[in-house]
Amino acid sequence: MELNLQQRVCIKFCVKNGFNGAKTLEMLENCFGSDVLKKTTVYEWHERFRSGRESVEDNERSGRPSTSKTDENINKVREMLANNRKLTIRELAEDLNIAYGSVQDIVVNDLGLRRVAAKHQASEWRAPNEPRPKKPRRFHPLQQPSNLSDMAPCDFFLFDRVKKPLRRTRFNSRKEVMEKSKTALMAIPIIEFQKCFESWIKRWHKCVAVAREYFEGDNITFDE
Repeated sequence: MELNLQQRVCIKFCVKNGFNGAKTLEMLENCFGSDVLKKTTVYEWHERFRSGRESVEDNERSGRPSTSKTDENINKVREMLANNRKLTIRELAEDLNIAYGSVQDIVVNDLGLRRVAAKHQASEWRAPNEPRPKKPRRFHPLQQPSNLSDMAPCDFFLFDRVKKPLRRTRFNSRKEVMEKSKTALMAIPIIEFQKCFESWIKRWHKCVAVAREYFEGDNITFDE
């Protein structure tokens, strides 16, 4: 706060000596370096002094503490955002009776949060490296063994039925292979596909019974 007052005194001095806003900002940057006030703040105070203001102190605000950025207020903002990350700066300022700029400074600089927009959802406050929350699944995953060749219908049912009619046949082009394969596929009766899925369910039980080991061709019996 003391540093802010010093810079306001300097701004007032520049105004009294006829320096414009740009020149005033340049002189402050040369004097205070990285601690200089924000450009918008410098121009605001420059305009106030140019309009006749004499005091470099903040105006007292009824119902508000002289210093809004306290540890207590920082903790209150942190707690409110922990409960609802979609709160806006204005809503926080109104609920806590704190200046808008102070709340913004707390959220961005003290808590290190940024406003993140989500598709079809209201934006919310998150830390820069914080991962997005995963959306809840709208379906229940099917409880079945891992992806083994014994469990793939194409492996234990389809491929053999398509390849069998094509054995010992010489093809002249890729197109001919595709046409013959399609013909073999369409020749499989629908009832065979239904039996395939019934067999698939039995294979689940087999795979569980052998602890996911390969079982094709093994003589395995189990209770259904």
